Amino acid sequence: MIVGGCLGLGLWYREQFVGRVLALRTLESILEMLMSEIRYGKATLPESCGQLAARLPGPFDQCLRRIQFEAGGGIPFQEVFCTRMETAMKELPLKREDRELFLQAFQGQGFQDGAMQLKRLEQGLSQLSGRIAALEREQREKCRMAVGLGAMSGLLLLIILL
Repeated sequence: MIVGGCLGLGLWYREQFVGRVLALRTLESILEMLMSEIRYGKATLPESCGQLAARLPGPFDQCLRRIQFEAGGGIPFQEVFCTRMETAMKELPLKREDRELFLQAFQGQGFQDGAMQLKRLEQGLSQLSGRIAALEREQREKCRMAVGLGAMSGLLLLIILL
């Protein structure tokens, strides 16, 4: 039981690493879709959020619908977007730095035209892509190490208890 529990803990850590990269990929696709809606659909950011809500899974569909609804109520878009997305991203296995990196592209979006919004989103996308690439390089090592350390720590505890 001890070895199985420690191995399970190592597998859980492995899933956290994998889940973090998958969540970042989802955030990357959200930025790409927003850019596409602004660039080709000539939509504003609140309108783009409403259109994306139908295409996204998980916590993001409801979140984007709320953003579209609340952004028209007099509250600035960037405040609504950052607070709602922050609550939606808390369910994902992301670190605080990852959430801040994603939301950085939306801060200060108040009085910008479509071209400036696209430029900010492109900068955010390139930073997010860089973070994903760095995590993918080290993910394989960390996953193997987490499972190996889980198994070895279980064996060590078993030896100590015997």
